[in-house]
Amino acid sequence: MTSPVAAVDLGATSGRLFVGTVSAQGVALQQVGRFPNTPVTLPSGVHWDVGGLWTGLVAGLRAAGEAAPGLASVGIDTWGADYGLLRAGRLLGLPYHYRDLRTVAATAVVDDVMSPAELYRRNGLDPLPFNSLYQLVADREEGLLAAADAVLFMPDLLGYWLTGRPATEPTIASTSGLLAPGGIGWDTALVRTLGLPVDVLPPMLTPGDPLGPLTPSAAAQTGLDLGVVVRKVASHDTASAVVGTPLEESGSAYLSCGTWSLLGVEVDRPVIGEEARLGRFTHEAGVDGTILLHKNLMGLGLVSGLVGDAGDLVAVLRAAASVHLRPDQLIDPADPAFLRLERTADVMHRWFRERGIPAPEGVPALVRCVLESLAEAFARGVADLERLGGRPVPVIHLVGGGAQNSLLCQATADRTGRPVVAGPVEASVVGNVLVQARAQGGLDADLAGLRELVRRSASLTRYDPR
Repeated sequence: MTSPVAAVDLGATSGRLFVGTVSAQGVALQQVGRFPNTPVTLPSGVHWDVGGLWTGLVAGLRAAGEAAPGLASVGIDTWGADYGLLRAGRLLGLPYHYRDLRTVAATAVVDDVMSPAELYRRNGLDPLPFNSLYQLVADREEGLLAAADAVLFMPDLLGYWLTGRPATEPTIASTSGLLAPGGIGWDTALVRTLGLPVDVLPPMLTPGDPLGPLTPSAAAQTGLDLGVVVRKVASHDTASAVVGTPLEESGSAYLSCGTWSLLGVEVDRPVIGEEARLGRFTHEAGVDGTILLHKNLMGLGLVSGLVGDAGDLVAVLRAAASVHLRPDQLIDPADPAFLRLERTADVMHRWFRERGIPAPEGVPALVRCVLESLAEAFARGVADLERLGGRPVPVIHLVGGGAQNSLLCQATADRTGRPVVAGPVEASVVGNVLVQARAQGGLDADLAGLRELVRRSASLTRYDPR
């Protein structure tokens, strides 16, 4: 058995901390902390409450140390694209939230410098307005970037506060749009072409590398020993989730479904071309030199927006199961309209009204609409992946919170015509733990070997198309 590690997994709505160990029987997890991740809307825009995240992180690490006195290391994964600006080690204001609309004008600025087609050939990234490069251009246009001497993505910022060392790694850095597809270092020529400074970008490590030991201050706050090491993992939560997905058959797709849905396959080389660009496929770095070719879609965040924090999700899903929709009562989960910080029900009603289609009535019907719409989008995405990759997708592995939603899993199997294997729910945490455990040196395993350990310990459910 490997020494215990702490996995910090920060999503767009909550943060969780787990203690994990790895043995021949698989991965064992113990949750030791959970806290909300609630954005703050200020006159300047929508921001992340990074102080609240730090407080939750410190409390969770203290609990991890109490649960596992022999804790060896800490790994942090978060959502992608967002970052903090620093000067002389100090944070220059709250990091912006990816849903803030300040980047709309920045996309036009970038398009004037480089056409979308050329940019895609350079970075392989779907040009979503929240990609870091657009945010950095917005910061430059507003004069904020000139005041900074460092840019740290969210997991890098928290790691810096724990260790005093600024560094990133390819999985999270690839969400910036400033790496070549499959690249492991900054595309400095692209950075300069976009008019951005190179010297603010952090140095690049590899998942598994030590970032450093805790600073005396961090050790005192968390109650952990000074010898506890913070390690880089696949610090983009999607990349961690793919590590923790029990992919087995060649060509199988991963579907990481939480607040967002990301559907894709691992590839050995980029799939750059107009069909991939127009299909809105994106390339991000994976572990061990893999490339993740996937599509970003809205996910269960739409369901959360309909049900609300106080709603009874189980009761709503039970009612949704008996709802019958018209064939045309489906939304496009990729429509930018659903990125807006508005009531989800209002956005959905407006979406149908603009198209002359009656909207489903009531929360259960709207939830069923979201789930069926997601499943239909997954079906189109699988067909596109097969065409782009030139090989069939035999199985879809659905991980994350969506793995607990049997209605979504069955709808995905039905609409794709593929079996869906659901689980593990905590795939990103599992991937985080596995990368840390392997770095200890006692676990000699490639990705296939790591995934075999997932299969030994995860609770998996199979849904066959009806």
